[in-house]
Amino acid sequence: MPVKLEDRPIEQVREETIDKLIVNYSHEVISKEAFERRLDEAMATNQHQTLVELVADLPMATDADYQKQKQASFGAASVASAENEKLVSILSSNTRKGPWVAPAHLKIIDVLGSVTLDFSEAHFAQPNVEIEINNVLGSLSLLVPDNVAVVSRASHILGSSDDHSPERSDVATQTITVTGWSLLGSVDVSVKRNMRERWLSFANSMREAFGMQRR
Repeated sequence: MPVKLEDRPIEQVREETIDKLIVNYSHEVISKEAFERRLDEAMATNQHQTLVELVADLPMATDADYQKQKQASFGAASVASAENEKLVSILSSNTRKGPWVAPAHLKIIDVLGSVTLDFSEAHFAQPNVEIEINNVLGSLSLLVPDNVAVVSRASHILGSSDDHSPERSDVATQTITVTGWSLLGSVDVSVKRNMRERWLSFANSMREAFGMQRR
């Protein structure tokens, strides 16, 4: 017996809706204007039924080729992440970017170093990620898409920190919580490319793959 629609994870239903939008847009079943309008609606709502109704009139469904292209574009979606990881930066710099997998708990030891975590293309295996810092005269930079909330609960001694919340709290799909302590260090948060831009870029690449012209 299938699971009731309203009992399914909302992000799973949202992603299925966006997948179907992209397939039909890439085959010119719907126009660019209709695709972008429906994409905006899909990303803004948290109602299961609304998501299903957005694509109820579209005939084409995803297939193995689409999933292969999506995996190539979004990278780490099917890669399992470790529950706990540690990153040590002493008099050095460390950067994580691209389609990496964010662990549930990441401990950072930063002494006179710098650490940059770019989450703009990261895959979140968990809805909540904890970053525990032990920071002495170091700097931690978090680059996040605009649908990710960042909350700092770390203790700062002669240091500084930034929080980030999406403009609409109901569209926050992941939360990063910073814990631990920082002595004469800093934690900075910057907003990078949002998910809407990533979906649009992928949709246009799919159109080109099927020989359609971008409009």
